[in-house]
Amino acid sequence: MFAKLNSAAIVGLDGTPITVEVDISRSWPGFQIVGLPDASIQEAKERIRIAWKNTGLEWPYGKGITINLAPADVHKQGSLYDLPMALGMYLTDHELRPDLSASLIVGELALDGTLRQVTGALPLAMHAAASGYKHFFLPAINAREANIIPELDIYPVQTLAELIGHVTGARRLTPLPIQASVISSCPPAANLDFTGIKGQEFAKRALEIAAAGGHNILLSGPPGAGKTLLARALPSILPPLTLPEALEVTKIYSVAGLLPPEQPLIVERPFRAPHHSASGTALVGGGRIPRPGEISLAHRGVLFLDEFPEFPKTAIENLRQPLEDGLVTVSRAYRSTTFPARFMLVASQNPCPCGYATDPERTCLCSSLSLSRYQKRISGPILDRIDLHIEVPRVTFEKLNAPEEPESSAMVGRRVAAARDRQVKRFAGLAWTTNTEMKTEETTRHCQLNSEALRLIEHAMRRLQLTARGYHRVLKVSRTIADLAGSAAIESGHVAEALQYRAKIGG
Repeated sequence: MFAKLNSAAIVGLDGTPITVEVDISRSWPGFQIVGLPDASIQEAKERIRIAWKNTGLEWPYGKGITINLAPADVHKQGSLYDLPMALGMYLTDHELRPDLSASLIVGELALDGTLRQVTGALPLAMHAAASGYKHFFLPAINAREANIIPELDIYPVQTLAELIGHVTGARRLTPLPIQASVISSCPPAANLDFTGIKGQEFAKRALEIAAAGGHNILLSGPPGAGKTLLARALPSILPPLTLPEALEVTKIYSVAGLLPPEQPLIVERPFRAPHHSASGTALVGGGRIPRPGEISLAHRGVLFLDEFPEFPKTAIENLRQPLEDGLVTVSRAYRSTTFPARFMLVASQNPCPCGYATDPERTCLCSSLSLSRYQKRISGPILDRIDLHIEVPRVTFEKLNAPEEPESSAMVGRRVAAARDRQVKRFAGLAWTTNTEMKTEETTRHCQLNSEALRLIEHAMRRLQLTARGYHRVLKVSRTIADLAGSAAIESGHVAEALQYRAKIGG
């Protein structure tokens, strides 16, 4: 007797079809799984055997069990195939032929026959819908995540016995009702508010510009000036994710196994803050089977690199391509995988090893040699990719105890949202939605300057030694400042403000 069921594998962030073929013969005893399975799939034999016993089923002793995971030239990994393999064995042993051609089945078995959580439920559901399947059977703990896709009937399965009862008609499972509003069902995250930050008006203005246009920013200042506080308050002024953006981000977290069961969809922009000891692989992704790294986990959100010069130099240099292209390609011996990585880089650093080179009230104890070495830890090409370079000074006693309350994140966020709306309308029909994503052609079209602004930026190119990349980044920041002001044209004042955030890069 022979059975064939539909399952799927995760390759990068997308699902790919896997067919589970099961044959049980009386010619010779044994149990083997073929089709390039990894060790976790080979171990499924014991999981299925014990789960089968604890479910109350009679094991087909003395028979030869062969399971093939097709196509045979695709490496299979993980425990997604436990459930379809066990079900296929039951159907084959009992000579049943239910019509499961429109069904996709995934799930990991526990030894008592229950199902454990799997990773990648959302991309698997998206693959199922795109492939024309009508029914998706998966562990109940993953069901809410998959139920975001309305084209599918999502069947939450608690145990192997439940699925067998459904397939044989003994007791039918009920699909989940379609969610009316996915985003509104997810509670917003609690963020730091700008009202809790006294002083630092210049830095907060720069963060507003960065948030409005999706620009990268570097905060530099002495210890205790508030760099980390400012960075962690940035998400409070960012607009919420749109549904397409939320699906992009949720797919990444689902594949990485970081999606909480109680939160089927990520609606707040991610904020990732890896420690400065993080390796290059941890930042950009990798591993024997390529997995998303911190820059992909920060997709459509913020990547905060505190103590920027303390990160390994190779790890920082790995950010060059993602900062330009918004994606990263991880190549391994038998697979190259591309992950999205359109994030806002927010970096912070001390001006020198002791931290007080720019502090008027403390004396710097660093030698010129150690200061030079410290500054060279961040290369010119990386600094050139950062749009706003901000000095964050020590906050004075008078500002800390000022009676007036700073502007709230809600007020700043409304200006940011309005500027983003202008950009969405400007780039309607294109693949990007923020000024920082503009290509050269779009920058030329949407960043026209009058004669006064042209003279200003021409003078700045010589004085600040701007590269061609730096020139275009100044134009993009100017466009964002004009959007915040509600101006259709870029005026000389907008260019002047953009230039004051630009660092001088020697060349």
